[in-house]
Amino acid sequence: MRIGSLRGNLTKRHQGMDGKGKDSVVSILIEVVVYAALVVAYFFLVLHFLGGWLMDLYQRDKRVYAIAALFLIICQGVLLETVTTALLRWIRSRVD
Repeated sequence: MRIGSLRGNLTKRHQGMDGKGKDSVVSILIEVVVYAALVVAYFFLVLHFLGGWLMDLYQRDKRVYAIAALFLIICQGVLLETVTTALLRWIRSRVD
């Protein structure tokens, strides 16, 4: 009898996610997809527009190349985070 009531409590507790849980999972999935698309786009844009310059810089002076690469990494983080946040706010306003 005691095991049956324990099972009943567990199934009631885990029947499904509440609304906030589902919204959080969907929000995270949307954010991951959007961020991944933006990272891929950023990679190809940098490769297309700065690839030759970066290769030349690498061959001439590796220290300057390292500084430029770190600068690009920092800019990528700030830019992509800003764009992702703006896009998610826009998507959430359309969904709600």
